[in-house]
Amino acid sequence: MTPTQGTDHPHAASVTTRLAEVRRSIAETAASCGRDSGAVTLVAVSKTHPADAVEEALAAGQRVFGENRVQEAKGKFPDLKTRFPDLELHLIGPLQTNKVKDAVALFDVIQTLDRPRLAEALAEEMAKSGRRPRCLIEVNTGEEPQKAGIPPAEVEAFLADCRDRLGLPVTGLMCIPPVDEEPAMHFALLAEMARRLGLAEVSMGMSGDFETAVRFGATHVRVGTAIFGSRPYPAA
Repeated sequence: MTPTQGTDHPHAASVTTRLAEVRRSIAETAASCGRDSGAVTLVAVSKTHPADAVEEALAAGQRVFGENRVQEAKGKFPDLKTRFPDLELHLIGPLQTNKVKDAVALFDVIQTLDRPRLAEALAEEMAKSGRRPRCLIEVNTGEEPQKAGIPPAEVEAFLADCRDRLGLPVTGLMCIPPVDEEPAMHFALLAEMARRLGLAEVSMGMSGDFETAVRFGATHVRVGTAIFGSRPYPAA
């Protein structure tokens, strides 16, 4: 990206415009299926994008953000959270157990609770720190062997263990449908599962399919590219 200055920064200007377009689309889609747009939380996925892009979204009123990696979020968000106390940060990428301490300290919601060992580690760290970010169980709706998440048939037992034995604050479910399948069937499955289990939060839908997710009852949509543009993919 060519360095630019001040109000001429094209990246900053586009974030405001794209954010407004995504919000409008959510509101219109919700209205079309009789839902209140206020029941859908937009999680602006800022992974790989710089803090100034996040600041532009904050200036436009966005307060809920998603990051994939604990280390990247640690470099970007502590200062922003100090300046914007109502900022809510969601972890939407896989969480390694050796990063649990940092994740519990920084994130307000962990959307990727995907295995028993992680549940144990989170419960232990929450007990130590006293901080209790909400947790969503990641469901492997396509039962893809290479993908993380709890298989649909095991979600009920896993939820019971997380809540009853470990005391975790599990409030919902999330999924990432298989890339080569129509997402609607996966969204329908996740929403029905959450309803049956009495879970209020359903995180599903990304830049390419968030309208479909809203129609199927998403309470959280995770939108990155449609707000921040294509990712710069910094060197590792």
